[in-house]
Amino acid sequence: MEITEVVVRPVESDRLKAYVSLTFDHAFVIKDIKIVEGRNGLFVSMPSRRRKDGKYQDIAHPINSDFRKTVEDCIFSRYEEIIGDELTGKRELIELQEPELEAV
Repeated sequence: MEITEVVVRPVESDRLKAYVSLTFDHAFVIKDIKIVEGRNGLFVSMPSRRRKDGKYQDIAHPINSDFRKTVEDCIFSRYEEIIGDELTGKRELIELQEPELEAV
């Protein structure tokens, strides 16, 4: 199984950093994956639903740790590309908006 598309949609929130959609083999998509800021840094939260007892249960998730690492690596790689592009764009915008000071 190959991850053929990773779509990252950053959000402006305290802990929630982005929503992610993964496409496998151009044929199957998983949406509502989240990138969340935790106590020890960023982590991937798979889509889940709340059960009657109040606990959350994953709807879709990797079965083994090797594939989980593959999924997380793809997600974080794309997230870093997107955030880097956004930060570069913001820096360029700030530089354009800053007035040039004349030498005294």
